[in-house]
Amino acid sequence: MRFKLMLNFIMSIGLLVVSTVYAGELPTYSELQKVLKEVVKEKNGGFGLNMWATIVDRDGVVKAVVFSGVDRGDQWPGSRVISAQKANTANAFSLPGLSLSTANLFSAVQPGGSLYGLQHSNPVDTNVAYGGSSNKIGTENDPMVGKKIGGVNVFGGGLALYNDFGKLIGAIGVSGDSSCADHNIAWKVRHKLKMDYIPAGVSPNKDDNIVNDIIDSVSSSGWGHPVCSPEAADISKAYSKTHPVRSKK
Repeated sequence: MRFKLMLNFIMSIGLLVVSTVYAGELPTYSELQKVLKEVVKEKNGGFGLNMWATIVDRDGVVKAVVFSGVDRGDQWPGSRVISAQKANTANAFSLPGLSLSTANLFSAVQPGGSLYGLQHSNPVDTNVAYGGSSNKIGTENDPMVGKKIGGVNVFGGGLALYNDFGKLIGAIGVSGDSSCADHNIAWKVRHKLKMDYIPAGVSPNKDDNIVNDIIDSVSSSGWGHPVCSPEAADISKAYSKTHPVRSKK
């Protein structure tokens, strides 16, 4: 009896250590796919299409590529690589103290913008993007997994991932609908994964939410994104109440 109690105690300590070690790590393929499928069923201000989602780590290495439909053909095929571009962009241009979403970059990269030309930097590695067996696309063994995809995308759908200690550990990219719906879905997915402990951002709420302040083709903040639909804009505007970013422990 005493030995059994001792064994149970040792096992509980072991589980505690394991949970501590893995706390705040990037989500698995299954976790990401489950959450994406849930969010796609909600109203997101777009066409209600199936989506791709890609996660990269802080080094820009692809860790997971998933889709929400039954088959890889249920989503726009071109959006697979776009989702990876968005993840790479959000990771590459976010910092431990400042998160920039791909939506935040739209106005800044236009002619005369503060980051004009950024969209032409860091090109996609086409061998990574289009190599490998098509049968593995969107599976746990997607040909992009384990490789650096590169690429820069400057419209909604890419968000940096910060764990519960506020550490920047990578990014997520979502694609397959309007760019505003992509952003809304990415925001909800990140929130469900509890990886939105954002340190600061350029939006009015000091996070990395989409900024809809373009009037007559000019963004008053310099970080604006076009409005795709009134519904999408209303959904993202309400995030400070419905899906607020979290504060680190």
